[in-house]
Amino acid sequence: MVFLKRLHAFFIAALLAAALVSSQAAGAGNGGRPDPENWEQLLLQAKGQEVFWYAWGGSENINSYIAWVGEQVRERYGITLTQVKVSETANVVARVLAEKSAGRNENGAVDLVWINGENFAAMKRQGLLLDYPWATSLPNYQLTDFENKAVLTMDFTEPVDGLESPWGTAQLTFYYDSANPAFAGGSPPSSLEELAAWIKKNPGRFTYAAPPNFIGTTFLKQVLYGLVDDISVLRQPADRQTFDRVTAPLWEWLDRVHPDLWRSGRVFAADTTNLKTLLSDNEIDIAMTFNPGEASSAINEGLLPETTRSFVMDYGSIGNAHFVAIPFNAGSKAGAMVVANFLLSPLAQARKNDETIWGDPTVLAYDKLNAGQRALFDSLQSGAATLGASQLGATLSEPDAFWSDALDAEWTRRYGAGN
Repeated sequence: MVFLKRLHAFFIAALLAAALVSSQAAGAGNGGRPDPENWEQLLLQAKGQEVFWYAWGGSENINSYIAWVGEQVRERYGITLTQVKVSETANVVARVLAEKSAGRNENGAVDLVWINGENFAAMKRQGLLLDYPWATSLPNYQLTDFENKAVLTMDFTEPVDGLESPWGTAQLTFYYDSANPAFAGGSPPSSLEELAAWIKKNPGRFTYAAPPNFIGTTFLKQVLYGLVDDISVLRQPADRQTFDRVTAPLWEWLDRVHPDLWRSGRVFAADTTNLKTLLSDNEIDIAMTFNPGEASSAINEGLLPETTRSFVMDYGSIGNAHFVAIPFNAGSKAGAMVVANFLLSPLAQARKNDETIWGDPTVLAYDKLNAGQRALFDSLQSGAATLGASQLGATLSEPDAFWSDALDAEWTRRYGAGN
């Protein structure tokens, strides 16, 4: 009898232990599938998790914003957010791929990654992302303007399919000091011919970031858009012959301006922050950014003079959205989803949109917000260097991800280190 009681107790304990392991596996991300549709349960799963967010770390104001996000999710949800600062997202993709190749299918190093474009396409193609549409099930996703902004659902022509969550939009913008004598009596160059002529007239005063840095690659695509005969060719991959034919005018334009670039084209900027520093230090006269509010934000920080102004090319400028994604083997999937949802909250979006903090445009639809949420945005002021929607002109859609990789490789062959 005693033996039977002990055996019964053993089986009860084993069943309870199995249930606990199953619950932990589903919640902690150890091979489980946290369900944003069951948000209260997901919040319980996320509590106590540490989320390692691999994000570009080249801007202090962005790093400060991410630190604020960390404070908020710790206080609200009991999540520890650790930013792992990276210089190139491609390195993060390579890390996740290496883990998959090594059979590390659980508890990977990366829980959340700031991503878009060719890196998203690469992760999706190689099965490196959480493989179900978690992002569109986040509670705050319904506040986004996904019905009207195609960049929230198509990333470099690649369907997002709910595999990444948007948290900001971008459009290529140039900025300069309007009090600079180099622009006296006229406006900044707004066409490729005007820009080439300006560079020739002002040698050493213009540069761009070296690809594969995203702003450098974007500049190549911007120039290509202004020179290609039929932009529809950029919507899909191309063979080598087509690539060479379509990009020939781009390389001719770059060859023409190359000798008159900053440091004679022997050295290029590292990223947008470096471009801003070069302008501030009077090394160059024109900088560029993917954030239309960056120039005004830099004025607020005292980094640039109040006479700084922005402009775009007269044929439009490349625009896209940036996202966060969760790798397939993330150890804190539930926590990563909670962070992604908080990034979509009106509070977080309005703070990000504030030019005294960052100035990054929101992905939310204003008409979906209630009065209190709208007030967060209504209180924001745009600086003199921020272009309005009408001033930004036409938005040029990102080409297929193929073009970014191919342009990077060809640029490196022609102008990279040692060439």
